[in-house]
Amino acid sequence: MKPLLHLLLRGHATRKHRLMTLLGLLVALEFFENVMFVFSSAHVMGGLAAAPAEFVGAQAAYAVGSLLAIVLQQRLVQRWGYRRVLSVSLGLFALGLLGCSASGSLPQLALARGVQGLGGGAFFTAARVLVLLLFAPVDRPQAMRRFMVLMMSATALAPWCAASLIERWGWASVFVGVLPAVLVVALGLWRWLPDSVGRQPGGPAADLASWRSMVGPLLCFALAALCLQWGFSEARLDVLAHPLRLALLGLAGAGLLVGFLWHQWRHPTPLLHLRQLNSPVYLVGLGLYFVHYFLSNFAAYLFPIYAERGLGLPLTTTGALNSLAGVTSLVVAWAYIRWAGRLPHKRPLMLAGLLSLALCAWGLASQPAGVSVGALLPALLLKGVFGVLLVLPVAGLTFRELGDHGFAHGYQGKNLMRQMASSGASAVAAVMLQNRQFALHDELLVGLSPDRPGVSHWMASMAGALQARGFSPEQAHLGALAQLSALLDNQALLLACEDLYRLLAAMALLAALLVAWQRRLP
Repeated sequence: MKPLLHLLLRGHATRKHRLMTLLGLLVALEFFENVMFVFSSAHVMGGLAAAPAEFVGAQAAYAVGSLLAIVLQQRLVQRWGYRRVLSVSLGLFALGLLGCSASGSLPQLALARGVQGLGGGAFFTAARVLVLLLFAPVDRPQAMRRFMVLMMSATALAPWCAASLIERWGWASVFVGVLPAVLVVALGLWRWLPDSVGRQPGGPAADLASWRSMVGPLLCFALAALCLQWGFSEARLDVLAHPLRLALLGLAGAGLLVGFLWHQWRHPTPLLHLRQLNSPVYLVGLGLYFVHYFLSNFAAYLFPIYAERGLGLPLTTTGALNSLAGVTSLVVAWAYIRWAGRLPHKRPLMLAGLLSLALCAWGLASQPAGVSVGALLPALLLKGVFGVLLVLPVAGLTFRELGDHGFAHGYQGKNLMRQMASSGASAVAAVMLQNRQFALHDELLVGLSPDRPGVSHWMASMAGALQARGFSPEQAHLGALAQLSALLDNQALLLACEDLYRLLAAMALLAALLVAWQRRLP
């Protein structure tokens, strides 16, 4: 079938290029929406009156839905083919977007994000595997370039688009704004993707008993993902205050996950083909993928809050700055594609990427309040360098021992790791930032005694200014207190962001040591 399909696509250049573009757009959809969601997290929380620790549930719901979709995808494709599976997945993704936009409470948002994850989880793995199935080896480099350019372009534009939508129509528009692109991709894939691609009529997907045998393991996997995500949301800075609860969550999640993996290892027709993924190079690459996605999403959650609420920058300016880092990544990726082949050893590039993130985080942690936009640009350019110099070398080396036959299974495992790392990073960043802000607020409050001359003088000046505007003495005093409280909250948030940036710099340096120590990826 493959040679015939390749011949068919060679004979229809227009259709071939349309499919290349559609596969890139399919992946770009998920990245675009997820980056917009992370960027607008604070505004969504405000719209639903949810605390960061509670909001983690919505992030976990998407991750659990996505993980289930990734695990089930190959079996579903064998039964119905990529065209039908992706059509249903895009429908679920669109339904989840509509549910998110109409949500009036956190449970409603979590349910909608879960449905959205069931749809979106299939996009990345499916598109990457379809590059191998649809195109001859001579066409794959062009398909991959278009794939990567569209994905990184969407990632770069997403923060600016999210800021513009929120500024004009509110947080719900972040979800509605993606729907037209979903419709375009769905119609394009239904029209141009061959119906037979991926289908195996006589395979295990046709056996009802095989499906029944997977119900228990899938429930086990879903519970494992829930426990691990819940554990992330409870991983507070004061972890010693609740050690038993966290230990039980971690052990339950790890035990259920090990049970699922053991079942898959022994099963004759598993959902995850673990026996084909025991390559040391692949396992090291998987670990470095985890590092990349965790650090990248930790930084992605932190910067909008730091810039908009900590430094007081306008929302659209914050989005434009974030997009600037994405454009930098796109430029560096182009340079990497053009010249990386001349560098036989990729480890120095990975180290350079991690050191760039460390310098970026340390630079942002060192900025004073009221800093100009221009002073933030060097750090953001370094952030754009990080994403490319770490992940592209890893992507080029991780799957080299698996071959075309094992590539689909390897990419399935990689995307499972991506979802765990991405959702876990956002959850950890959200909870740590909240707890650090509360701790710093209490410390700062101790120093704001009314008996201190500086505090009493500031209060008298502010109250006098309010009285000059026509407020009564009582109203002026309450107004001055409110202003002081707002300043205190802002200072605590800014200091908390700076502390987390220092932590991010330390994590990047630790990751650099691990990259330098490993010997599997040159």
